[in-house]
Amino acid sequence: MTVTLASLSRRTGLAVLDHLEQSVRIPVVDGLQAQGDLIVIPLPLVATSVTLIPEDRWEPVPAEGVELLRGAAGGNPHTLVADPGTCRWTTHVADSQGLAIGVFTASVPVYLLHPEHGGSGCAPGTYVVRRQREHEGTRARLVAD
Repeated sequence: MTVTLASLSRRTGLAVLDHLEQSVRIPVVDGLQAQGDLIVIPLPLVATSVTLIPEDRWEPVPAEGVELLRGAAGGNPHTLVADPGTCRWTTHVADSQGLAIGVFTASVPVYLLHPEHGGSGCAPGTYVVRRQREHEGTRARLVAD
């Protein structure tokens, strides 16, 4: 099934800004992807620095989605959306780098939706959701979107 920005926005009730092309097909990626100040990483790539907390702390992603991160100064949200029963999410995660927001596992493609950045898809798998940071010389700071 082809998922477009317009169909995902209608299905979730989450609006995107008018300047985005609504008919564009949302790609589904099984690797690393970024959306503004958020980065989604397949768990195997960071398994040495991320520890998952027991299974009983996972929640299903509801039909309205899960707000993963809101932009700086109360900006726009990054929302994880999935069909019912296809994705679970937890914020109970230990990350030696202190960047993890949480982890999700999906049995079918799921989507990240943001009003300014549009949508991106994640193939079935388990992913760590982290804040992005940028480096300037020897200093590092979180990306502010």
